[in-house]
Amino acid sequence: MKEESGYAVMYDGTASVSGHVEWELYRSLLGVLREGSLSGAARALGVAQPTVGRHVAALEAGLGLALFTRSPSGLLPTEAALALRAHAEAMESTAAALERAAASYGDGVRGVVRVSVSEVMGVEVMPAILARLRARHPALKVELVLTNRVQDLLRREADIAVRMTAPRQDQLVARRIGAVAIGLYASPAYLAAHGMPAGAADLARHALIGYDQPPPYVREAARTVPAWRRAAFSLRTDSDVAQLALIRAGAGIGFCQSGLAARAPALVRVLPQAFALAFDTWVTMHEDLRDSPRCRAAFDALAEGLRAYLDGGAAA
Repeated sequence: MKEESGYAVMYDGTASVSGHVEWELYRSLLGVLREGSLSGAARALGVAQPTVGRHVAALEAGLGLALFTRSPSGLLPTEAALALRAHAEAMESTAAALERAAASYGDGVRGVVRVSVSEVMGVEVMPAILARLRARHPALKVELVLTNRVQDLLRREADIAVRMTAPRQDQLVARRIGAVAIGLYASPAYLAAHGMPAGAADLARHALIGYDQPPPYVREAARTVPAWRRAAFSLRTDSDVAQLALIRAGAGIGFCQSGLAARAPALVRVLPQAFALAFDTWVTMHEDLRDSPRCRAAFDALAEGLRAYLDGGAAA
């Protein structure tokens, strides 16, 4: 991967998907797959139920495939429908990206930019960054997607993503912002009631907060911390926002970004020598969007704001 002027650009061939069936038919297919019925899909899509039914029938006729079977619990997708789902979702993402791109034409920075970021960063860090971005560019609209799932920028599920791992997808523009410092923390109230652990072995008598099903980058890091395992957690949640709230509430000891731990109410670092992790943070977008005024403005604002946050967190 080649770094250039603070960016890394990766290239590889991509395959395009084309067909002769109208997108609206696939949109109805997705609606029924997600809702499990024609009526549910119609409500979700804002159209009449007979319209959804006609779309599904037309799609089945056009493809020569049965897509659903009826059951007492609703419509059950066939193997063919399940195989088509990922392709239909890719079309949906592309259609949304086209709408965002079309809305951006005009003078200045305007239109819609879709940003994907983890839950805790989206709740704790992004609001201030996006407020400054909107103050600079009031004609810009931002769609903020909070998810711990790595969204696919090549499929245009988002325009820009903030990631805790180096991007592996090709044809992406990426800027490394720095490392997020992470350690074990607890509230002063919890430590006053239960004492400060003197070593890793002492953690066995404490309430530990961790993931139920951790994301891949957390699983990889956890290998370096053998004592931090699922069976030892008194409180388990896959929401990093919930984990932070539990730590702040005095429910136990858990991992937290140092920058967030320094915010009021401040948390206390536990066993800093034994438990210290760092995750590289990247801002990424599709290479085709680098000359888009709306995406470039948002990309630069995110990089600037996150770098300021990380610089503060490193000192915490």
